[in-house]
Amino acid sequence: MELVWTPVAPGVWRAQVGKPDGPTLLSAAHDVPRVDALKEMGSQSPSMPFELKTVAGEVADEFTSARIPLGPEEHLYGLGLQMHGSNRRGEVYHLRVDHYASGHDRLHAPVPLYVSSKGYAVFFNTSRPITVYAGVGNRRDAKNPAARDRNTDPKWDAQPPADAVEASVHGPGMEIYLFAGPTPLEAVERYNLLCGGGALPPRWALGFWHRTPSLDTAEDVQKEVAEFEKRGYPIDVLGLEPGWQSKSYPCTFDWSKDRFPDPRDFVSKLKSKNVHVNLWSNPYVSEASPIYKALEPNYGSHMVWLGPAPDLMVPHAAKVIGDFFTKTHLDIGVSGYKIDEIDGFDNWLWPDHATFPSGLSGVRMRQIYGLLWQKELDEIYRKQDRRTFGLVRGSNGGGSRFPFALYSDTYDHREYITGMVSTGLAGVLWCAEARDAANGEEWVRRMQTAAVSHIAQLNAWASGTKPWSFAGYEDSVRSAMLFRTRLVPYLYTAFAQYHYQGTPVIRPMSLVDGGEETDQYLLGDELLVTPMLTGQKSRKVRLPKGDWYDFDSGVRVGNGTTIEITPALDKIPVYVRAGALIPVLSGKVLNSTLTPDSELEIRHYGTEAGHGWLYEDDGETFAYEKGSFVLQKLASDAPSGSTFAGSISAAKGHYADGFKHITWKHVGP
Repeated sequence: MELVWTPVAPGVWRAQVGKPDGPTLLSAAHDVPRVDALKEMGSQSPSMPFELKTVAGEVADEFTSARIPLGPEEHLYGLGLQMHGSNRRGEVYHLRVDHYASGHDRLHAPVPLYVSSKGYAVFFNTSRPITVYAGVGNRRDAKNPAARDRNTDPKWDAQPPADAVEASVHGPGMEIYLFAGPTPLEAVERYNLLCGGGALPPRWALGFWHRTPSLDTAEDVQKEVAEFEKRGYPIDVLGLEPGWQSKSYPCTFDWSKDRFPDPRDFVSKLKSKNVHVNLWSNPYVSEASPIYKALEPNYGSHMVWLGPAPDLMVPHAAKVIGDFFTKTHLDIGVSGYKIDEIDGFDNWLWPDHATFPSGLSGVRMRQIYGLLWQKELDEIYRKQDRRTFGLVRGSNGGGSRFPFALYSDTYDHREYITGMVSTGLAGVLWCAEARDAANGEEWVRRMQTAAVSHIAQLNAWASGTKPWSFAGYEDSVRSAMLFRTRLVPYLYTAFAQYHYQGTPVIRPMSLVDGGEETDQYLLGDELLVTPMLTGQKSRKVRLPKGDWYDFDSGVRVGNGTTIEITPALDKIPVYVRAGALIPVLSGKVLNSTLTPDSELEIRHYGTEAGHGWLYEDDGETFAYEKGSFVLQKLASDAPSGSTFAGSISAAKGHYADGFKHITWKHVGP
């Protein structure tokens, strides 16, 4: 069948095949599109590389499918938080939420969004698991390549290229969105804006996180924070693992009276040091929980670790959880949550045939359960006019606006970096956490990667590893953590761009200039990050067009070429675009909290006039949604000898409490 396309906003169209059943991914997330920002991207609807009428749909027997044209030279990117490769063309992807095992069938965030090198994107808005044939599958009525004889033709292909992407769900229908570019980056921006814009974290969330061992007491935790301060390591967020609860696996969601006899006092003492408390939990309710009975009869049919899963699609269940979390956690100052194990293997999550009071099957609830928890926790903080930020182990399409980052039990360093790169194509964030290491070199390299990710975290819940655990490497680790903390003004501005414009904070090279590297990426507009792995003495870096400069020295390293670098162990290879002005914290910095004495340094690179942006708001509340913020344009003359001048002009918004101490520095010879 030929589909009927409805314009949603400039460059965005929607159609449906069959009769889609709810909830969809977007409705489960309760997304409200940023129509104003979508309109600002262009008053005219950009064109697609194919006619909309050539997209076909079909409902046959038990399946609904769609077929989208694909040119012979197109590359495809995205399809969720992938841990391997870049170009998705030529493979079949079974997208369902599950703990990452192997291949690309089980993902923490199987976002059904693909992005074409031709400058458009396609999103399948369904809560059913979906299979995507990315240029695979030759229909009889398509333009297929000529058949070859396997016996005699060495060019015989077991999987001949197809002229379309086909996607199918086991169900009565699905909804499809098309996003025009004209570039791949602009197509992704339109997707994020359709989902409500990217998450804008509180400022403290961009500092350094540390999670303590599971059974630590309040006294243990306070001693550890004091040790961070004594040794000069920054810390903004302290994460408590399962032992903070009276019982876990399944959970009570209530404080252990033995380990945390006075939770309010505990949280207050850490807050006085500008350290925010984040609580681990998973959704499975213990019979010992104060809300166990109140949640009846709104549980699913099956249990996980002998704890039932509440159905957050039911308003009563969401209210019971929200009210209890607010009274027991938020009202004493807890700043956020880590929601674990909502993406489990088939043998320890509910089965596909499980049932829930809202009418959803287990397989469909699994697809949206992470979205439902993110939405619920975001809403209870909004009621207190407080921004939160947390971690979650399962998400999906539509979740861009939620203040959560994904994390994983996978511990391959290269996979962590590839996963982080792929987030820019999926509308999700990634926590490249460090846990432990085989030696000091590995520890430094892992901590450096954490320092240049969305969320920088040391997760020592099992190992008890400290930043200073490897003798002789303490200074290198401290340097990486302080680099992260000093970078917060730049990162905060990049997250504001994510929120207001939909531009991913971390961008794969496929969105930058069409490259397909998975071990380097753009952080914000101006920084090219190229992490090092254990055992690497050197590595290749491909520089996009334009002059690039070393972040530390300001020395020019090249323009549009591939270079080989041999960085010292204590160096994170980061390069800056010519003319960039990078705002960073200077002076004595132990966390990201700003005070009247906080010092801002604006660093200039290159030989040309400088340009950049600085975003500021109160960093805590939602006042920015009512205009209480300022986006300032940074500008400077080209440096001339020791002479260097810069200026800051307010470009948008109203906010009075900004940096009072600002210096300008040209970095380079």
